[in-house]
Amino acid sequence: MNGPLYIAVDLGAGSGRVFLASFDADEFFLEEVHRFHYPPYSDGQFIRWNFRKIFDEIEAGLSFAAAKANERPISSIGVDSWGVDYGLVGVDGELVADPVCYRDSRTDEMMARVFATVPRDEIFDKTGIQFQKFNTLYQLMSETEAGSMLLLLPDLINYFLTGKAVTEYTNATTTQMVNAGTLDWDSDLIERLGLDRNLLQEIVPAGTRLGELLPEISSSTGLRDISVITPGTHDTASAVAAAPLNPGSAYISSGTWSLIGIERDAPLITREASSLNFTNEGGVFGTIRFLKNVMGLWIFESCRKEWASAGETVDYESLIRDAESIDGFPGFIFPDDERFLNPSSMLEAIDTQLAETGQHAGRDPAMLTKVIFDSLAFRYGSVLRSIESLTGEKLARVEIVGGGGRNRYLNQATSNASGLPVRSGLTEATVVGNVVVQAISSGRFESLSEARAYVASKIECEEFIPKAVDGLADAEAGYLAVEERFTAPIAHAGEGK
Repeated sequence: MNGPLYIAVDLGAGSGRVFLASFDADEFFLEEVHRFHYPPYSDGQFIRWNFRKIFDEIEAGLSFAAAKANERPISSIGVDSWGVDYGLVGVDGELVADPVCYRDSRTDEMMARVFATVPRDEIFDKTGIQFQKFNTLYQLMSETEAGSMLLLLPDLINYFLTGKAVTEYTNATTTQMVNAGTLDWDSDLIERLGLDRNLLQEIVPAGTRLGELLPEISSSTGLRDISVITPGTHDTASAVAAAPLNPGSAYISSGTWSLIGIERDAPLITREASSLNFTNEGGVFGTIRFLKNVMGLWIFESCRKEWASAGETVDYESLIRDAESIDGFPGFIFPDDERFLNPSSMLEAIDTQLAETGQHAGRDPAMLTKVIFDSLAFRYGSVLRSIESLTGEKLARVEIVGGGGRNRYLNQATSNASGLPVRSGLTEATVVGNVVVQAISSGRFESLSEARAYVASKIECEEFIPKAVDGLADAEAGYLAVEERFTAPIAHAGEGK
């Protein structure tokens, strides 16, 4: 007998999707019913997200889901998105202005200003969160608008769906304003920086039932008596919730960003973790995501756009096949160079970095594709070894989840570079994790481990075993020399003021 359906709204930084899913005894059903795009735009001062377009597309997707369900009961709706970005709501209950995109330059100098008031080490000791110039903390310090409440993107959507204003825990931790011990807003940090604590809403855990859709949303979509449940509203929290993790497992959530980490039951807040800029983000059901951000496939996709504009072949699979046919290792970049965050030309940014390290790869798409993927694989390997060093525990395997898991070349290169078996196959991990949390909250599963076991039994995976590759050791040494040039120990305590 088939069970109820769940709706997942999954927003990425530029495109979104709406899915229907169910956890039936004989089949895990998952179907995309709507896909839409919303590139950030410039208003002449800031890069912003068109929130009205995003919300209208979500409403359209909910309508499509209602029609597709065809009288089959729908249990609930869950929304996830990328972290850190937010909207300000005024006293009239309306959005003050479109949310500013995290790739905007308004925070470029803000971290130094913050550290002049609260030292870097003290912020890490309080929050356990990595230092990224686009964290909500630095965005809020740069804010020019005034509002009565701040809501992160998925919470903002939930507010306009239900009228309930809360902040879900997993995404709240990405702000770098949540105390890792109390799991609540760090009022001391917020007050010392002169921020308004009243802007921030109650933090609730993943799996919280917010209530039913507002009457006008119910009427426009055709969804009646449907609850909205907070999944892990941060997309990586949802992706990790679905991952088949066992003792010794690491994960790579591979997409625009690559999030490389392990699941823990407590944060790891040490000077060493701080110096390597690891983070302790909240997970679902009492877990912690100890991880590091790597720039990820954003670099490659940005190059593809430039190649397409120049009339070059940009088919994903063709580029990978052509890259595979190139012998050896033609060059390396350090993927986490801030110049790759939002350059006017990614190709020029890569050229510049290669020149600084005495390398030259030209503009050939296949050659640069190989340079990018080889560099990402070695970066992944470097981060995984850092996790082993920081935790004192040996890793046994790597689970690659997310759309990047379709890239078999990168999967194999990651296994070679890390010396660990790699498994991929859960390419829709974020959506699956979103509905997993809804299903646990609704009683379909009793625990996260039970839900993960169900998903693992229904998903076909592929395993990649480390291979001996000619010149691999020399290539690794070459990559690490590039990495070392662009990384340095982070100043401690009073030093970064």
